[in-house]
Amino acid sequence: MEPCAECGAPMDPRSCDELFQTLLALDHARQAPWGPLHGVSVSCFLLQHPTRLPADDGAMARALLHAYLEGGLDEVNQLVGRARRGNSHRANGRPAQAARDAALPHRDAPPSRFSVTIHDVAVDGSFPASEFTERVKAWAAATVDAWS
Repeated sequence: MEPCAECGAPMDPRSCDELFQTLLALDHARQAPWGPLHGVSVSCFLLQHPTRLPADDGAMARALLHAYLEGGLDEVNQLVGRARRGNSHRANGRPAQAARDAALPHRDAPPSRFSVTIHDVAVDGSFPASEFTERVKAWAAATVDAWS
């Protein structure tokens, strides 16, 4: 099979999208280790498949990955909390400052190859719980490194 045009991973036997749907199902069960890492996993996937990036060109995803790598889930939760408060009706309609403050400069062209992809995190396609957190951390680090 041809490699993924966006992340460069071999699509054997499942596509990146199929694996992402499997991961989302695990995430939405809100059970550890998958649930707590939902935002990190989604950020990695989006930045490695940039045709799916939201209108902010991945600014929040990049900020979230940096927060995770620098301070773990506590730092991620603080960033998300600031973003939610910024989006509150009490914020007088001001856009969330958290993503703008932590965003990296935009790259003209995203990388086409990453040293760790969703296929590595999936292992056998089932995203086994054993060492999942370590695989996601490696995925986040590889994503940030490639975009830096």
